[in-house]
Parts: sequence; C-alpha cells; structure tokens
Amino acid sequence: MKIFLLALLALDMLAVVAVMLAGALGMANPERDPRRSNRLMRWRVILQGVAVALVLALMLAG
Repeated sequence: MKIFLLALLALDMLAVVAVMLAGALGMANPERDPRRSNRLMRWRVILQGVAVALVLALMLAG
C-alpha cells in the first residue's frame, strides 16, 4: 500500500511541476490568454491538494 501511495505521490509531484512550468512559460508569452493562466492555476492548486492528501494518507498508513 505504501509503495502504491508513494508512486501516486511521485506522479502527482511531476504533474505539479509540469503545470507550474506550463504556467511560467505562458507568462513569458506576450500574447497569453488570461483564461488559460487561471485554468493552470486551478489545476496547480488541485494537484497540490492531492499531494497533501497523499502525504497524509502515507502518514496514516505508516
């Protein structure tokens, strides 16, 4: 169970980094769409919430 949760946490952390990178690259674009930036921000917050929940689940499983 712990290994499964750790794998999910690793995938989630990679997703957070990918979304953050996409947002940073989008901010560098002078013709950026503010709706896309907001959508990326929401996804980042959701993914970080999932990461916190997975860390809590790992603590409870330990």
